[in-house]
Formats: sequence, structure tokens, C-alpha cells
Amino acid sequence: MKYRKLGRTGLEVSALCLGTMTWGTQNTQAEAHEQMDYAVGKGINFFDTAEMYPTNPTSAETQGATEEIVGNWFRETGKRSDIVLATKATGPGPKWIRDGAKLGREDIVAAVDGSLKRLGTDHIDLYQIHWPNRDSYHFRQSWSYDPSTQDRDEVVTEIHDILRGLDDAVKAGKVRHVGLSNETCWGTSQYLAIAEREGLPRVQSVQNEYSLMQRLFDLDMAELAHNEDVGLLAFSPLAAGLLSGKYQGDVTPPGTRREAKADLGGRLTPLSLGVVDEYLAVARKHQLDPCQMALAFCLTRPFMTAAIIGATSMSQLRTDIAAIDLTLDQSVLDDIQAVYRRFPVPM
Repeated sequence: MKYRKLGRTGLEVSALCLGTMTWGTQNTQAEAHEQMDYAVGKGINFFDTAEMYPTNPTSAETQGATEEIVGNWFRETGKRSDIVLATKATGPGPKWIRDGAKLGREDIVAAVDGSLKRLGTDHIDLYQIHWPNRDSYHFRQSWSYDPSTQDRDEVVTEIHDILRGLDDAVKAGKVRHVGLSNETCWGTSQYLAIAEREGLPRVQSVQNEYSLMQRLFDLDMAELAHNEDVGLLAFSPLAAGLLSGKYQGDVTPPGTRREAKADLGGRLTPLSLGVVDEYLAVARKHQLDPCQMALAFCLTRPFMTAAIIGATSMSQLRTDIAAIDLTLDQSVLDDIQAVYRRFPVPM
């Protein structure tokens, strides 16, 4: 395994982070524990979860089950101290989590306490804001994104309030470090500026989508990541499984995410299936597993702290973790770049 610095925390985290969002719906607790055992055995020391998990689908009945599964593993193995544990506070949306309201200072305190209880631990190493209170361009919202409707003073006030809640949790010893998710360059810069001015917790990472099919982070966010030491934790590095090729021909294999989300959250379109064909051809040309090629590419990016891998089977997990040993030569990178130049935003 390879390890990288998490922001300015001094922590070293595995370049592959174990994602958990299917545990409790697509995966049983026993399957999840097998995944954790195997991942740790291969050197992974970084787990990412969220209070809203599991997904595929999300529901009031299952909400929090993933954190409980992780907590049960900690209790059974005694390996809590071996893991850098990340989780997230849900923002506006699901009505079964704080009535779907925006996040504020008091909500952070309540969310942290709930996660600690489910996880069976006394602290969270990296506590993240799952998505902003305001609209953002993530999850295929870029096609209608319009920040001109924002009230700057309102947004800045809300960020300040969230930071105060995070500060409460840090001072209480419940949270060690903080991060963001599904954020923009301007939003992240506001968190950084307010924290520096007010002596509040500094953002150490941003968890945004990144893959061969989704490379918006290459632009302004990459500049911010470099200059501010705020690295990327990339979710969906396989584009929700698209890059494995299993959906080619517009099929729905049994037990896959597409059974719960027919368009994979807007990722699966006639265009994107065609672009996947292009990347699969690159993998075939160079005799590479397409999943390993996609993950290895993510790890070449200078702003990448970790790529978050999620699997519903042990065979998938073994394939993904083996990507850590793959180095892409320049001819592969050139072929990837050629596809990217033709299809920069395919979904």
C-alpha cells in the first residue's frame, strides 16, 4: 500500500480509502466485515462513511446502519486505533434526517453525537460536511447551476455557523480534523478564510467526484488543492461502475447499483456508454484491467489524497486494491488524454 499526507494534519492515509455506502442494503454486515478484514490486511488504514448511509437506496429505515456495521467491526476486532475514520454530516434533503433542514451549529453537534454512538467510538478522525446548504454543480447539476441566485452574506454566515459547530466538536475532543464534500472552489476558500480569521478548524480535504469520466476537479479546485494543501478524496473513481464495462450494451446485471438507480445518478446515458467504450479500448490495447487502469489514473493526479473504492463483492475489492501496484506508462496516459480531449464532459 502507498500512503499520503492528509492535508496539514500530520496523518498518513492509504492512497485507497475503503468506501462503505452499500453496507446495509447491497451488502450484509458479514460481507462488510469481510471487506474490512481484507482491506486492512492489504494495508488500507482509511475508511469513509456517512450518517445517511447506506445508499442504493437511501431510506429512513436503513439510515445509520452503515455506521453501526463499522462500529460493530471495531468492537469485534479492537482495531479502531488502526483506522483513520471519516464520516459526514448530511445537509438539506432527506426528510428523515433533521427534517431535511440546512446544517447549522447545533445540527453539527447532534450529528456528531449520533455518529459517535453508532460507530462505537469516542472520536472521528475526519468529519466532513456532506454537501453545501446552497445549490452546487455536483451530481449532474452543472447543466442548470446558477450561482447568481445566491445571497453572499447568507452563505458566508451559514459557513461561519457550521465552522463554529465543527469547532465545538473539536474542542470537545469528538472530532480531530474537518473536511468538505461536494464543494466548489469559492465555497472551500470561504471555509479556509473564515477559519484562519476566526481561529476555527481548518479544512483538510474535499471529497468530490473524480474519475476518467468526471474531471472538473482538474481546474480551479486543483489550483486550490495545491496552494492550500487541501487534497481530494475522490468518490466514484469508477463512475459508479461504468468504467468496469459491466453496463455496456445498456444492460442491468443482477445485484448491481443500476437495479436501484436506472441511470446511475445521471451518469448512464447513450453518450457516456459510448465514451466508456473508448476507455475500455485503451485498457484492451495495453492489456490492463479497466478498473485498475481507472484507479491508477486517479492516483497519478498531483492533488489526489485518496481514491475511495466501494465494492459489493470480494472479487471487485481484490481487483480494486490491486490497482495500487499498477503504474501507467506514458503511452497509456497519452491514449487516455486523447479520449479526454474528445470527450471532456461525457455525463
